[in-house]
Amino acid sequence: MTAGVRSGLWVTLEGGDGAGKTTQAAALEEWLRGEGREVVRTREPGGSEVGMLIRDIVLHHRGDIAPRAEALLYAADRAHHVETVVRPALARGAVVIQDRYLDSSVAYQGAGRVLDAAEVRNLSLWATGDALPDLTVLLDLDPAAARGRLDAADKPFDRLEAEKVDFHERVRAAFLGLAAAEPDRFLVLDATRSPDELARDIRDRVGAVVGDAAGN
Repeated sequence: MTAGVRSGLWVTLEGGDGAGKTTQAAALEEWLRGEGREVVRTREPGGSEVGMLIRDIVLHHRGDIAPRAEALLYAADRAHHVETVVRPALARGAVVIQDRYLDSSVAYQGAGRVLDAAEVRNLSLWATGDALPDLTVLLDLDPAAARGRLDAADKPFDRLEAEKVDFHERVRAAFLGLAAAEPDRFLVLDATRSPDELARDIRDRVGAVVGDAAGN
């Protein structure tokens, strides 16, 4: 985290819907707990009581939400979540494993909704006091393959999952662009690989980050 003093580790997982973020977050949590680390596993939107209310609006509201209003709702959730969940956990030395953060807003509201990506990013940075994670794992998956996984799950689509393929193609391209711009923060993985292979690569990178932090 770039703002404030903390001793923990903050890992975010990004990627399109159906890329396997939940599976990998659970595997990473299990490994870290086995290593004796305190883990706080959370998500955006919905990582707090206030966030659950916002999540219901942005993902399950019936009817349109203006793109700028949608971006502001995500930023409001993010501001409260970082202040009440993430920062306290990092301050006490926990590892925060988080499903989605500001990169999702840049990809979904910036590229997907065709808003100004820099403005969307700056909005989230303002909302969180310039907070950025130590490591962001991007699980990259072709939108057609992702849709096949979502169809196989046989559950109702939320507002974003239900968007057309060109929306999800813009989102994927935006994620890859963000990773290319910040290679030190991102670990990009091919999400078509087996869950065990992906978990191993994530453990290796997180272990290296933990080791670097311990040496500082």
